[in-house]
Amino acid sequence: MTQSDISQKKIGIFDSGLGGLNVMQAISTCLPHENITYFGDTAHLPYGNKSIELITTYVLESIDFLLSQDIKLLIIACHTACAACLEIIRSIINVPIIAIIEQAIEEIMETKPNESIVVLGTRATIASGTYQKQLYTKLPDVSLSCIACPLFVPLIEEGYFDHPIIQLAVTEYLSPLTEESIDAILLGCTHYPLIQSLIRQCMGNKIPLLDPASRCAQTTRQFLSKLDLLNQQTDPAKYQFFVSQDPERFSTLSKRFFHHPIEKTSPLIMTQVHKKREKNLISLLELKNKLNLSIAKRGHR
Repeated sequence: MTQSDISQKKIGIFDSGLGGLNVMQAISTCLPHENITYFGDTAHLPYGNKSIELITTYVLESIDFLLSQDIKLLIIACHTACAACLEIIRSIINVPIIAIIEQAIEEIMETKPNESIVVLGTRATIASGTYQKQLYTKLPDVSLSCIACPLFVPLIEEGYFDHPIIQLAVTEYLSPLTEESIDAILLGCTHYPLIQSLIRQCMGNKIPLLDPASRCAQTTRQFLSKLDLLNQQTDPAKYQFFVSQDPERFSTLSKRFFHHPIEKTSPLIMTQVHKKREKNLISLLELKNKLNLSIAKRGHR
């Protein structure tokens, strides 16, 4: 296969649901000729209230599907998935990966914080300690507050972007911070940019809200350019969308994330994925061993 053939392959984007469309929007704007296949695991969201083991199983099954689509690059747009099993994923697949959580760390570092950072994320992301470990390593003197916001994703996925009920949730989670001196707030979930206006109402307009989607798009362009894998075709990009449940609802709600028309969303019934389990990336026993090893390493850090 020639370099030209590889460059025409698709970019694969994975998220637990709608949120990754925020990243896809940034990438499609930055790289308008790149073909993209998107998979949202809508049958199993929210990931944030599930165990690392269960999240890892869902993520591997979803990524296995994207790999079957002959992609040249995988974007993991789900912070929770990255926090749960990024090391495992990288150890078992040979497609390059750009992880949103690493882009978020870089986004924080660019703000050159000198006092306080707030990270908003799902319960699983915050409990993993990933942001705490990496930020304290890079910024040992920073004051860090990591806030789990478990209601945000399910409410957003229900379409309650500006409903009074999500306003109450924002106030409940963030009001204790309103008197604090804060340099920046990281939106540590790809769903959260949709409610950034509500977050600003609570926290004010002076504190930067960091969304790593644009940085992820720039990193994608730089990576593909460095390897001479940018799609040189001038034809309009082709976008494919797959979800594990309720494609009609996905298509309806996606308009708030993705500004291009989504003509069709294909349902990928998860039983079809389960039938491929024996051909999956690794056996469940190998997964369990790798997962236990990864968790043990975290405990010693």
